Amino acid sequence: MSSPSAPDPSRRTVLATGSALGGTLLASGLPLQQATAADRTEGTRPAGDPWRTVLDDADLVWQRMPTAWYEGPFLGNGLLGSGIYAEPGAASTAVRFNIQHSEVQDHRPEFGSLFGLARLPIGYFTLEPVGAITGLDWRLSLHDAELTGTLTTDKGTLALRALIHNDRSVLAVEVTASEGERGFRWVFHPADAISPRAAFKPLPDGYQGNPPAQVAGHDGITAAVQPLLAGGQHVTAWRERARGRTRTLYAHVAHSHPGTTALGRALKAVRRTEQLPYSALAVDHRAWWHAYYRKSFLSLPDARIQRFYWIQLYKTASAARRDAPVMATSGPWLEPTPWPNTWWNLNAQLEYWLIHGSNHLELDAITRALSEFRDNLAQETPTPYRADSLGIPRTTDPQLVNGAAGSLMGYGVGVPGQDPPTPEVGNLTWALHNVWLSYRHTMDRSILQDVLFPLLRKAINYYLHFLEPGPDGKLHLPATFSPEYGGDSRDCNYDLMLLTWGCRTLLDTAELLGVDDPLAPRWREVLAKRAPYPTDDNGFMIGADIPFAKSHRHYSHLLAVYPLYEVTGRTPDERALIERSLAHWVGFEGALQGYTFTGAASMSALLGKGEDALGYLGELMTRFIQPNTMYKESGPVIETPLSAAQSLHDMVCQSWGGVIRVFPALPATWADLVLHDFRTQGAFLLGARRENGATRWVRLVSEAGAPCVVRHGIAGPVDVRDGQGRPLRHVDLGDGAVQIPLRKGESALITAKGDRPDLTVAPVRPNEEAPRWGLPRV
Repeated sequence: MSSPSAPDPSRRTVLATGSALGGTLLASGLPLQQATAADRTEGTRPAGDPWRTVLDDADLVWQRMPTAWYEGPFLGNGLLGSGIYAEPGAASTAVRFNIQHSEVQDHRPEFGSLFGLARLPIGYFTLEPVGAITGLDWRLSLHDAELTGTLTTDKGTLALRALIHNDRSVLAVEVTASEGERGFRWVFHPADAISPRAAFKPLPDGYQGNPPAQVAGHDGITAAVQPLLAGGQHVTAWRERARGRTRTLYAHVAHSHPGTTALGRALKAVRRTEQLPYSALAVDHRAWWHAYYRKSFLSLPDARIQRFYWIQLYKTASAARRDAPVMATSGPWLEPTPWPNTWWNLNAQLEYWLIHGSNHLELDAITRALSEFRDNLAQETPTPYRADSLGIPRTTDPQLVNGAAGSLMGYGVGVPGQDPPTPEVGNLTWALHNVWLSYRHTMDRSILQDVLFPLLRKAINYYLHFLEPGPDGKLHLPATFSPEYGGDSRDCNYDLMLLTWGCRTLLDTAELLGVDDPLAPRWREVLAKRAPYPTDDNGFMIGADIPFAKSHRHYSHLLAVYPLYEVTGRTPDERALIERSLAHWVGFEGALQGYTFTGAASMSALLGKGEDALGYLGELMTRFIQPNTMYKESGPVIETPLSAAQSLHDMVCQSWGGVIRVFPALPATWADLVLHDFRTQGAFLLGARRENGATRWVRLVSEAGAPCVVRHGIAGPVDVRDGQGRPLRHVDLGDGAVQIPLRKGESALITAKGDRPDLTVAPVRPNEEAPRWGLPRV
């Protein structure tokens, strides 16, 4: 396995780009050869269309009744979401179809983001058969984003198909009943419009729930209108349409504030949809999903993990869209939770990492939201610093508003050296690292110029108000808070690491944009004089005042290692520091949670330790991941399984520091692996094939003409050819790396000298069979 320490170009060279892409993501331009029946070998998965093959293989199945949200099917389109499982306390008589929406929230900022601005539960439908439920056979098709199957009762059967339409945002459930079940019914149950946190924490003084929903008919359509004390409403409207023995439920949710337009919009959405038979409605819905999956491809020989990966791509597109709210901790599937809003000290960041490598920047709500609601961020920054600084609270609503701050109602942006409020000040800088990743993976100059630079400049400026020289001549931070560890510390690593990354990125970006910024000398001074990261014999400390000395799920003290890649093990001492810090962190059992193991897997991948990375993912799967691949602590927490998909990305490709590393951290059991149109930093689309433990070929398309350095991992001399098979000029950098001067739109294929491998993109053979996700028969 190649060493992860490639010769790195300068950061400014790496950041440079020839032109903006304006957000348009181009096709690879390389011919995709698909396997045919003749390519099949005994024991492989079915060939043909490789996407259809891996997606069909990853479908979740239920042959036992799911009894909770973390067991059952889930549907969504970034806005409307439905989780499907047995009605609690009535598993033999009803199936719940939860109805939730990522825009539905309260609007009382005086009670903070956790109560007054919280996501509000809407309600649920129950499908109530005539007879007692005796069995089911369901399949969630990832390819079509559709649930199909049968429900069996002692009176007959109900055959169903269900989807949440991608564009119309309508839940459609078609049910065809046998004779004994023709009397089945749908019942809607409005939820109490109160913050879900009320079930876990005491209510703020003066807080009360919103009044009950009002259910009434409107010319054949029924609507549950939920008035809000702050003004406005959310409305669930539905109608059931019969066609022969088949009946189809159509339901839509709308939200409005402060006006009461939601009712009219919800009724209109149902009226324009319920005229369509389910089969007609499904056509363009399926077309969107089919095109979505084809933006990238990954197959590996671990059947369980490969299925998990494709389910996460389905889950992400069900929960996220660029124009939808940044995902709350539960995504659109709101359930009882103490976290009924968006969390910015880890959750939001981890939720969106996988969109880059999987080539799904169309889901990037973080860049859009930080840009659109930047003025609200100014209002959330402590008053004395609003003129030139920005911060983001630990929790916000979709418009990035926290409202009243306090440990009960929502955590605002603190002030270094003061407590209360808790001085947690690095969250905006970390969120802007996600924006930087979106820039680096597209080289879209508008992201850099319009969003990253102006917001990062103000986020870092907030730190600059508090940096002070110490007796040692170094610049020090007063006490701040490392997320979730407890206690405030001077020179907190969470903040020092983000400050360092931010100053370095600002300098690089200013040079690239041609900006002569008056703060540049101060940024350089910070990089030259800031206090070193506090360490002890166990590795990185929380800060100068607090050692890492107890079990802790969060890696806030290790951000310079991952995801910032500021400390990467370039020297033996630095590598030893990372290894020591990682081992010490995960060595404390007790408070470790799922994302502990995704972070540990990605840090191991940085070090090229594929076996360790796989081991950590195995711990995650065994200890934390639920039957439908959801994850829970006190309530739904969506970021952990999504970040596990990013850990897998980190094992198969890394592109930090201007070097594309192909298969940098694979375990020995992954002898075969295929990638297609994997998006890397520098706006390259990568394809690669590993066979019998060796890389056979690597191909790249440049979308922006950025510098191209590839550690391909192919043993011995290589050929580098263009899309027409002609030799391409390149520089051999040694240690399995080449530099290729690719212009925008050009492609390169790297193979062993004289080798002409089969470039077919097809699923690889699984090492062994594995159970499907869901609840298959035991």
